[in-house]
Amino acid sequence: MDLTIPEYAYMFGFLQADGHLSHQSRKRGRLAVEIGVRDIDLLRQFQKLTPYNSNIIERTRSTNFASTHTAAIWSLHSLEARTRINELGLPYGRKSDAISPPSVAFSRRDYLRGLIDADGSVGFTSKGFPFVSLTTASSAIASFLCDYAGEVTGAERNAKRNARDGVYNVLYMMELAQRLAADLYYPGCLSLERKRATADSLSAWARPVGMRAAYTARRWTEHEDRILLKLSSPMAAAEALGRTSQSCSLRLWRLRTGRVPMPNDQ
Repeated sequence: MDLTIPEYAYMFGFLQADGHLSHQSRKRGRLAVEIGVRDIDLLRQFQKLTPYNSNIIERTRSTNFASTHTAAIWSLHSLEARTRINELGLPYGRKSDAISPPSVAFSRRDYLRGLIDADGSVGFTSKGFPFVSLTTASSAIASFLCDYAGEVTGAERNAKRNARDGVYNVLYMMELAQRLAADLYYPGCLSLERKRATADSLSAWARPVGMRAAYTARRWTEHEDRILLKLSSPMAAAEALGRTSQSCSLRLWRLRTGRVPMPNDQ
């Protein structure tokens, strides 16, 4: 499972969000993914990508949302496969707040598309505005989305847990959603077919005449980065650069952690 290969990066992102890894005595266990039967073709793609015996079954039962719901379940029992998946970052048991991006090299946009296909949404609001969103309990995943989407759209986000249930709801709308969806759902990519079709439809939206122009983030320059690093204080830099201290603090952290490149003379 080489995560630099787009299909495996996507598959791993989907598994982290929607898969379940369990183990029992004598090294027995299972990797399972359950989704609505309408998306069964995606599980068949996962089965083709996996060089181990696995099976897909359908199950119909009652749920809190429908009197009858038919699901497709992909199951994989190989110890070697489960060990590899676990080493890459899919924990055994409950995992929602423990997952994080892989520590090995991986295809970032394909991995993120897997997360969004499993735990996110792509579409139009009730008012007809395009949006892309992801709900996650993981701080690392929320930060990863904000960093990646910031590079693609130019919009900075500082994800915060909501007060009601303590999860992150990261949302991009209108032109930002269009740019992000176009980047993630590129032609020929592995994805849920219905979400890829919806992502394609976002490009047709145009801002209504008279609606206030979209906010365009002020991009950081190398000169500003040098000043920020020299002052090393978000509050002092905010005053010198005419930015918010929060923005300066986030930029300083990104520079120091290598998420954005240092100025050429640093």
